[in-house]
Amino acid sequence: MNEQHIGIAVRQRIAITRAPEHYTRTAVALHWTIAGLVICGFTLGWVMTELAISPLKLRMYNWHKWIGITVLSLAAVRGIWRLTHTAPALLPMPGWQRISAHGLHGLLYVIMFLQPLSGWAYSNAVGYPIVYLGLVPLPNLVSKDKALAHTLLEVHETVAWILAVAVALHALAALKHHFMDRDGTLKRMLSWRSSRT
Repeated sequence: MNEQHIGIAVRQRIAITRAPEHYTRTAVALHWTIAGLVICGFTLGWVMTELAISPLKLRMYNWHKWIGITVLSLAAVRGIWRLTHTAPALLPMPGWQRISAHGLHGLLYVIMFLQPLSGWAYSNAVGYPIVYLGLVPLPNLVSKDKALAHTLLEVHETVAWILAVAVALHALAALKHHFMDRDGTLKRMLSWRSSRT
């Protein structure tokens, strides 16, 4: 092992020593809540578009929108929490895996904002304001515009499939760490430390 590799290994070990071993309970709760909502939202979006116009389809569209707004809100909370609470350092791994992990995490954060916002804007562009949970009217992001609505729908659908692939890769990576590498990567998101530590 050359000096460069030794230096990288030493820096990784120092980072792990200084960082907490587990995520806070708030971070864990946000992670799994958002994950569950994303899966529900994607499933609803897939099913509802295949249905004939009916009261059920209209309700499903509202549920889909409400889930999206909830994900957007929780993503903002999660982002703030991440900035104010030190996350565990990545466990020792090859450089390409470390780069891929950071890249995938960054992509997921971007999509958690882009996907709900594109859906919100699309709904406004086709002329349907969003009333969150049927109680709170949300401001229109754009005015009614048929051409813009078409573009936003394409963006929303494309990003949805990118999100599905990213989530699948994230899950597969976690399973690889757990069953093949046998490290504590997945376990750290299944347990937590006190939010005050």
